[in-house]
Amino acid sequence: MITTPLSPELVHGAAELESTRRGLRPHRLPRPVRERDADPQLALMEAQPSGVRVAVVTTARTIALELHATRVGYRGVARPRGAVDVVVDGELHLSQPLSQGDLLERDLQTGAGTSVPGGPDTVTVADLAPGEKRIELWLPHNEQVELLALRSDAPLRPAPRTGPVWLHHGSSISHGSNATSPTRTWPAVAARRAGVQLHNLGFGGSALVDPFMARVLRDTPADLISVKLGINVVNLDGMRLRTFVPAVHGFLDTIRDGHPTTPLLLVSPLWCGIHEDTPGPGAFDPASLGTGAVRFVATGTPGDTALGRLTLRVVREALREVVERRSDDPQLHHLDGRALYGEADAEQHPLPDALHPDTATHALVGERFADLALGPAGVLAAAGSRTPGPAMSSAPGPRHTW
Repeated sequence: MITTPLSPELVHGAAELESTRRGLRPHRLPRPVRERDADPQLALMEAQPSGVRVAVVTTARTIALELHATRVGYRGVARPRGAVDVVVDGELHLSQPLSQGDLLERDLQTGAGTSVPGGPDTVTVADLAPGEKRIELWLPHNEQVELLALRSDAPLRPAPRTGPVWLHHGSSISHGSNATSPTRTWPAVAARRAGVQLHNLGFGGSALVDPFMARVLRDTPADLISVKLGINVVNLDGMRLRTFVPAVHGFLDTIRDGHPTTPLLLVSPLWCGIHEDTPGPGAFDPASLGTGAVRFVATGTPGDTALGRLTLRVVREALREVVERRSDDPQLHHLDGRALYGEADAEQHPLPDALHPDTATHALVGERFADLALGPAGVLAAAGSRTPGPAMSSAPGPRHTW
């Protein structure tokens, strides 16, 4: 077997690779941001490589990736393991759940934590079809990993980065919470359906309109950009309406400093019954502790918006008005998140923990986003249908609000 050195040219969707004592850890945020701006929650989330994949072109019949995972678990709560999805010439060939790695286990009632060390996993794909093919190994979206070795029975070369780059920022749903594997998160579903290259900056609990995150978006090459804001601000109870609105304007201003004419879509929250009319903070439902399945609740007072407290209804109206007030930006568009998952959908596809969709609902949201935003009739289609350059910008087009 041939061992191919792992390098940034082989890894798509990451900001950088950190050298560790074991191997290389993909990060989705650059080092200066991690060291200065990331709190413990964001530091944990950005090192989970949602949307990151090892991409090669080869004639190999066998390929193997060795990696060491680190996961967070909660005592008494069953959580599915992360998985590596292997995509061959655009088709899902294999999804292999991890079984090894380190466990950081926490007690939700006491806050105490323990560490259980483990060994590496090896994902092996054998009996591949002869001839040249593109292979993408999508890394777990919900566990940190260190890449240890990449082996094959024929030489590997970096896969070309073809297609428009879609840069997306959002919360835990964009990160992929509750999806069973990395290609089944809604951004991955949307990207693969639309034929665009995903760069996912969805971070669980961390879409908080932070200025440093806007600077990351500003400085990241992209042909299409979407920003999904609101749910984390509500369930953190982190802002009032007076501060939220100018923060969003400033967030968009900063993105525009680096992407003055790139198609930009502002997406409001999906339907979430616990926060539609009830402010945060959100919390674990005490009644669910000890049942083996965690649920979430909103702890604010229903209807308490008179002093500027935020609910999802308030946030959606505010985001719609933000886009309307920026009418001088013809490439800024708006999408009401309920077009992706609305109240009627909640009847057919209820949120298992009252906050995050399951895998089938991720597929529903991803397919709808691809069609509404990225597909031939979508708001970003004008750029998506063009061959991207190093810093492609698009001509002004029709403005859309849903």
